[in-house]
Amino acid sequence: VNLKKRGSNYAALSPFTNEKTPSFYVSPSKQIFKCFSTGKGGDSVKFLMEVDSLSYVEALKYLAKKYNIEIQYDRQITDKEQVEQSERDALFIVMEYAKEFYKNLLFEHPDGKAIGLTYFKERGLNEKTITDFGLGFSPEGWDTFLKDAEKKQYSLSILEKAGLIKVSENGKKFDFFRNRIIFPIYNNSGKVVALAGRIMTNEKGTAKYINSPETELYHKSQILYGLFQCKQGIKSEDNCLLVEGYMDVLSLYQGGIKNVVASSGTSLTEDQVKLISRITKNVTVLYDGDKAGINAAIRGTDMLLESGLNIKVVIFPDGHDPDSYINEVGSEGFKNYVSGSAKDFI
Repeated sequence: VNLKKRGSNYAALSPFTNEKTPSFYVSPSKQIFKCFSTGKGGDSVKFLMEVDSLSYVEALKYLAKKYNIEIQYDRQITDKEQVEQSERDALFIVMEYAKEFYKNLLFEHPDGKAIGLTYFKERGLNEKTITDFGLGFSPEGWDTFLKDAEKKQYSLSILEKAGLIKVSENGKKFDFFRNRIIFPIYNNSGKVVALAGRIMTNEKGTAKYINSPETELYHKSQILYGLFQCKQGIKSEDNCLLVEGYMDVLSLYQGGIKNVVASSGTSLTEDQVKLISRITKNVTVLYDGDKAGINAAIRGTDMLLESGLNIKVVIFPDGHDPDSYINEVGSEGFKNYVSGSAKDFI
């Protein structure tokens, strides 16, 4: 949250509500926060638990890792805590494993190199961007991932809960992602919580993009693609560029524009707007120049306006989206176009 000095404390707009007058306070001397609009309050651990939906142990682990503090345990956790924590930890572990598995296939599997890597490079991405975002490739087979996971003795029930494998009505297990390029989706702490896959063939009746199903870790309406990598850029620019797709985020990020996020093909949600409003009150909506893109821009701005954000809109020349436009005119040309074409929505 953007804290501003107010006497001996700091004040900010609450990250828990869509308010216009600050009701969120931090007291450095007491080392607590208090949100008067919701009644929530507590220390830094409690804040992380509330704002990022972390368990107590996860919040402690996050802070310990961030500040290089070794955690010492002074009691045995209960069986119930162990089960709850173990399952969440297990889901995080298998999602990280899946990301690494598909990333390695992109660079090592013959089809990964010939199809996946070629596709990304044809779209203008370099290996650093591909690696920074952990992009990957899933081959055509029905059980490539499943076989490797079984060999490494990962729990099949956890893999199913994570949405990485599916079970047919007759009990046959198979990979959820097949013959797709893979986009890992990160939470605000930088942990992989889901995957998205884009199909590499033109099969009729097959969705172009599929996402991991909703899990204990992943709620699509509460995630913005690119936020983990770009939140510092949004803060320093005091502006969030809002785009539609994964490739838009990747191309702009690679071009040095690091204050960009995507709603990942869904209509903007209240939770996503809250995520943005925690960091900045300024949003520039970048959408395609066709009719569908303009309509999507208008739909998204309603919710942004209701949250009291300052909105500018950039419409690209017909036939272009942010990804194709930056590849055509380059980073500087893109920045100049956005700054010169951004119009106040009102």
